[in-house]
Amino acid sequence: MPINDSATVERLLREPATWAVVGLSTNAARAAFGVALRLQALGMAIVPVHPRAETVHGAPGYPTLAQVPGEIDVVDVFVNSARAGAIVDDAIARGARAVWLQLGVVDHAAAARAQEAGLAVVMDRCPAIESARLGI
Repeated sequence: MPINDSATVERLLREPATWAVVGLSTNAARAAFGVALRLQALGMAIVPVHPRAETVHGAPGYPTLAQVPGEIDVVDVFVNSARAGAIVDDAIARGARAVWLQLGVVDHAAAARAQEAGLAVVMDRCPAIESARLGI
């Protein structure tokens, strides 16, 4: 399945799922804060993943992906590109079904590793923008 496959983007945004939002904190000025709220409006469960492990939008946070209990469907990556590869590797190890690298987050090697592991990959896109574009 190619990166940014349009059917995959739409499926990920329409099917209820658990999204681990890496980089999500209580800082309302950060893009992750608003995107996580949009994901909840789409019917997604969010799990904040941030070193401070803050509760955001009513969802308890965890310092790392490894510490998140239960299944994770999508790992939404709000860290800079230089750190994205390690997060993608953690997503693979956790058995996530997909990784979504936010606008400006590009790591082709990590995307290839995720694809080889069977994960769907969306890169350099925003779920809030894509859901609006699709009329969801």
